Amino acid sequence: MISPIFFNTLTRKMQEIKPLQEGHLKIYVCGPTVYDRPHLGNARSIVVYDLLFRFFKEIFPQVTYVRNITDVDDKINAAAKEKNISIQQLTNEIIGFFNHDINALNVLSPTFQPKATQHIAEMILMIEKLLENKHAYISNNHVLFDVQSYKNYGALSNRNLDELISGSRVEIAEYKKNPLDFVLWKPSSKDDDESSVFQSPWGLGRPGWHIECSAMSEKYLGANFDIHGGGADLQFPHHENEIAQSCCANEGSHFAQFWIHNGFLTVNGEKMSKSLKNFITVFDLLQQKISGTVIRFMLLSSQYRKPFDFNEKVLEDSKKSLEKFYSVISLADFSTKISVPNEILTALADDLNFSKAIAFLHDLAKRIKVENDKNLKEQMAKSLDFLGFFDASFFAKESVSNADEAYIESQIIKRAELKKQKDYAGADVVRNELLKQGIALEDIAGGKTIFKKI
Repeated sequence: MISPIFFNTLTRKMQEIKPLQEGHLKIYVCGPTVYDRPHLGNARSIVVYDLLFRFFKEIFPQVTYVRNITDVDDKINAAAKEKNISIQQLTNEIIGFFNHDINALNVLSPTFQPKATQHIAEMILMIEKLLENKHAYISNNHVLFDVQSYKNYGALSNRNLDELISGSRVEIAEYKKNPLDFVLWKPSSKDDDESSVFQSPWGLGRPGWHIECSAMSEKYLGANFDIHGGGADLQFPHHENEIAQSCCANEGSHFAQFWIHNGFLTVNGEKMSKSLKNFITVFDLLQQKISGTVIRFMLLSSQYRKPFDFNEKVLEDSKKSLEKFYSVISLADFSTKISVPNEILTALADDLNFSKAIAFLHDLAKRIKVENDKNLKEQMAKSLDFLGFFDASFFAKESVSNADEAYIESQIIKRAELKKQKDYAGADVVRNELLKQGIALEDIAGGKTIFKKI
């Protein structure tokens, strides 16, 4: 029995992850705010939690993984105005880009991927609870959370209110009782796109960012669940505010019992920003014909809690490692039904020790060269597939596709039906099985799916 030991940001200790509901792990991760294509920092978070999802599914009987989409936000409004298009047009376009780019990184679909705009009713209900429980107030047509009403505010950041005020960039507004008080609902303005304005008991407006995740996590996972994840930059104020409003709306709740945060990303030692002209998206690298699996490997190559620095060397090293692993196996080795090697699972159970897992694969590659053993080859293939590194392009010299077009089309229809039934895990299985035969699927505009032989 493998016991996962991870660093809990809330307690600042290494702790064993034990589901509240026996055999059923529930995890929520903050997903994209869809105003631009995912950059490498976004992608690092996505692949870290994808690897966690894969690992948890292997050791727990049931895993429910929720990764939201924020499609109502000030940044989205600003981007839509800049492009002179509607908010709905922008968000639909960016969601399509997001799915395309992360699919290239072999990311599994989460159990649920809720959109904020589809859960306004749940947000309003939670805000009403906070007002009723005297943890929120109305001022200048805004509904605000009163941070002083929650005695544990600052526990995740390990700071008191005075420290948080002095060290943060919070909006100073006359209508706030305290500078740290945050918006639960804001009024609309005459310039707002109608698709970003919603009716509420407080008039036309839209929700604050923080309330979105609290409402969606509660709907899909309940008032108390196991793990909440996201980037280190979200620890304060976003995650701190989520805890406060969720615990105050549901008295007696502790919200998430375990918090996991991945580290920042820099580019050649500098913060990534458009002004420094070092802003790199996943799509930028894909356009340079860099394999999605190489990008994935690179993003996982540094310990997930530590900062990760993107540079050409780490990208090249990632490519060389994968080429080494693929050089000792063939496509046929991926048809195996063997279990994931225990060495891989044990490494990941140690606070997602990816480096230890890769060290095992390097050792395995050496043994295969010497022993040429089929079982060892199958272990290598199973490990690569499990870690999300299956890539038929590494077998370009082999005949990678024996599937005829009628069969491929039948699998596309099957996958579409599974997605319609919200069985995203089953849809991923269909996609991955075709990949193993050298067939790549691509979802395009209009809900259509095309394929290509690789």
